[in-house]
Amino acid sequence: MTWKRVLTALVLIPVVVFIVLCTPTVIVAIATAIITILALWEYFSLGEAIGHRAYRLWTTLTALILLLTQWHSTLLLPRILEGKLSHYFFTDFLKASRVTGIDVLFLFVLGLTCLTLWTRRPLVETLPAAGISSSALLFVAFPLSYAVRLHGIPILGRRLLLFALVLTWTADSTAYFLGRAIGKHPLAPHISPNKTWEGSIGGMLGSLLVAGIFRFWIRLPLPHLLVMAVLGNIAGQMGDLLESAYKRSAGVKDSGGLLPGHGGMLDRIDALILCIPVLWYYLVWVNPPAL
Repeated sequence: MTWKRVLTALVLIPVVVFIVLCTPTVIVAIATAIITILALWEYFSLGEAIGHRAYRLWTTLTALILLLTQWHSTLLLPRILEGKLSHYFFTDFLKASRVTGIDVLFLFVLGLTCLTLWTRRPLVETLPAAGISSSALLFVAFPLSYAVRLHGIPILGRRLLLFALVLTWTADSTAYFLGRAIGKHPLAPHISPNKTWEGSIGGMLGSLLVAGIFRFWIRLPLPHLLVMAVLGNIAGQMGDLLESAYKRSAGVKDSGGLLPGHGGMLDRIDALILCIPVLWYYLVWVNPPAL
């Protein structure tokens, strides 16, 4: 299993890095859309395992509209002259992005209303269908869509998204191998018996190391990068445990079998789902000065 995990990572990581660093945000949006669709349909399968059939097509369509909205927001940015970032850059960026996901979420609610009133499904399925559809959009598609917005930040966006990815990959790998080697104290035995505190701490140290390395590439003060690494790591671990709870609720080990050694797409991106938006909102709310 370990060799499959490593081999799959060696194949996928160069492709992802190339897309993040060498392609425009619209390509990142398309790639994120593909990943989102795959993850959503795995999530729908988890729901069906406990008898909750989602409104698959409407939820997927809304997720794509949400991604389109996030991409469109990156086109409304202020022009930064001479490649210089002001102290108020991230605040200005947020103000310039007037198109938000709120309208899309309301559209989703309207669609659910129509499906509930005019679908031919038995009424006993109404509440479970709305529940699994809503949770899929809110817990998978919506937070993951921030990958597009993060990438769209002028000058630093590509590096910041790669920072989030490497942060998560390093934490995941460090926690996995260190937990297997010396892990003795379960982190959340009722959710994921194989995760340990030793692995969790090792993953945190790996994230801090990534922040130290990226300080030479991302023009943000090291203390801010370290805080971002800590918050991103905690959010990533929470996302990992959240997805484990979903799988345990559905009575399955993996969300799918798309990626050998890793399980399904949802298994691979569970930490990123919360890590990416946490980093985004840190940049917006804390507004760290650029060097």
